[in-house]
Amino acid sequence: MTYAIIETGGKQLRVEPGRFYDIELLPVDPEETIAIEKVLLISHDDTVTVGQPYIEGASVEGEVLRHLRGPKVIVYKMKPKKKTRKKRGHRQELTRFMIKSISMNGQVLASDATETADSQESAPVA
Repeated sequence: MTYAIIETGGKQLRVEPGRFYDIELLPVDPEETIAIEKVLLISHDDTVTVGQPYIEGASVEGEVLRHLRGPKVIVYKMKPKKKTRKKRGHRQELTRFMIKSISMNGQVLASDATETADSQESAPVA
C-alpha cells in the first residue's frame, strides 16, 4: 500500500490514492485538477522516503470535487458573577479533494486506477 503525508492548510494529512479528504479551502474551481508539492513522506513497497522538510520532485495530484462547510462549532464564553455571556458560532470552509496519484521524480508510484485494479484482483470471483 502506497501512501503519502502532505501539508496543506497548515495541517499534515496522510493520503492514499482513490480516497477523498476534506481539507482547508483551496482557491480552485470544482472539477479542476491540482498538484500539491508539499510532500513530507512517501511510503511505497516497504520503502519510506522522508523529506527535510519536503521531498524534492514529489507531488500528489488530485481533483477538487466540491466546496462545502464543516460542522458548526459553538464558542460560549461566560464570566461568572459579572452577567457577561458571549455565544458565537463558526463553520469552517472546506474543500473535498480526491487523490488521483502520488508521484516522485516524474515517476507515478501509485494512482487510483492501480489501487482499484489491485483490489479487484484480490477479490474472489464468484
